[in-house]
Amino acid sequence: MDYGKAPQESNSDFVVIKALESGVTIIGMTRGKDTRFHHTEKLDEGEVMIAQFTENTSAIKIRGRAQILTCHGSVTSGKA
Repeated sequence: MDYGKAPQESNSDFVVIKALESGVTIIGMTRGKDTRFHHTEKLDEGEVMIAQFTENTSAIKIRGRAQILTCHGSVTSGKA
């Protein structure tokens, strides 16, 4: 489907985020001269989000208890 936008360039770096509690916040942060928030999502317990780094997204901040899976391994955020 073409929605009138050119596809964003991306690479294969992505993360899988599974909320281990309700209210996990995922914040996408911009790339460039000034780092800013550009996208926010909230996950309920058990929900999963797959996020991919693009030419605009250089970092992802996660608040709350979540399991994060990357090609480099797995980590759990939040307090145990």
